[in-house]
Amino acid sequence: MKISISTLPYYPQPLEEILDILTELNQGHCEIINEYPHDNLDCDVLNSYDIEYTIHAPLSDMNVASHNQRIRNSSVAEIKKSMDTASKLGSEVVVVHPGHTPILGRKLTTKIMDYNLESLRECSGYAREVGVYMCVENMPDIEGLLFKDLNELEELILDIDAYMTLDVGHAHNNGFSVEDMLKYSRINHIHLSDNDGSYDSHQALGNNNDNNGLDFNALFDGLKKVKFDGQLVVEVEEPSAVEESIDYLTNHLDTSVFKA
Repeated sequence: MKISISTLPYYPQPLEEILDILTELNQGHCEIINEYPHDNLDCDVLNSYDIEYTIHAPLSDMNVASHNQRIRNSSVAEIKKSMDTASKLGSEVVVVHPGHTPILGRKLTTKIMDYNLESLRECSGYAREVGVYMCVENMPDIEGLLFKDLNELEELILDIDAYMTLDVGHAHNNGFSVEDMLKYSRINHIHLSDNDGSYDSHQALGNNNDNNGLDFNALFDGLKKVKFDGQLVVEVEEPSAVEESIDYLTNHLDTSVFKA
């Protein structure tokens, strides 16, 4: 397993400032959210740091399940652009969000799901062409978002021959136990944050130990049992939560299981 830090808590600071911070924290892995102001990445600059990267495709203004074909096409193009960037960087993983139900799409759910499947199938094929893993992420309990249910996400990724980004905070927010989270065959990437189950608050790890928080000890034990070999990405809301989470991982994990 490798520990990585998302750029999310530092957004929208310049990327080089973020990488300088991670270097000072002795962190060698980073997940870049590939949207403005980090939408056009300079691979030479990134490669000047002793950091390995994964890429998170854009979140804003995206919907691969849109009724509007031009929006679907644009969303797919942005995901493919992130895959091209990852390929140039030598990054193996691109995190992708599924689509969401448009405001006037609630009575047309079958069509929305068909659009989503068609778009993500195209993206998955492109990922194979450029040599990266497309890892589709489970969503939090917010109205309109698709694939909050890990069982439905597993069916999707098997259908399109892709992989899963397991966001444990999102899964906890949707009532999944740690045992249930880890039973899926194609988990290739993991996002870490904490919450009390009621809201996807992206808090520091262990922040809700006494308040219905995620059982990280059970999670880490389970990951060891299944011999998970991917990245654990700390994806929290605030910069201070990054250092809290690093301290938590240092104190609660056998560092011998980590790879540099």
